[in-house]
Amino acid sequence: MAGLTKAVVPKRPSKSVASRKIHKVGRITAKKEAAAGARRKFRWRPGTVALREVRKYQSSTGLLIQRAPFCRLVREIAANWKDTIRMSHSSLECLQEATESFLVGVLGDANLCTVHAKRVTLFSKDLHLALRLRGEQGL
Repeated sequence: MAGLTKAVVPKRPSKSVASRKIHKVGRITAKKEAAAGARRKFRWRPGTVALREVRKYQSSTGLLIQRAPFCRLVREIAANWKDTIRMSHSSLECLQEATESFLVGVLGDANLCTVHAKRVTLFSKDLHLALRLRGEQGL
């Protein structure tokens, strides 16, 4: 009985074998790409592009809402009062300018509410508070 040894039972893998094979294949292809000299695409750090866009749009004077969808929305709302209504191009442009000015003002006030709450993310409750402080009807 001295020659008998205890049978070694292999440990059961924590993950399925199929997922390990897929993971191994992914590592092999990544190594091949690295060996071939394929470089990773450059990415800006989070927030860098956003700040660049903020500076870009603050210096521009153009309208930010697309004209055609805004025009369709205005005509749809106007159709509730009268079936056929004619609007000049300048009146639609004036409405769009006023709308964007109002939205920028409300979002600026809501951002101040966010900063006052010591947060970075703008929540809907900040918009509601900004509208309430302005005396506007809440959304």
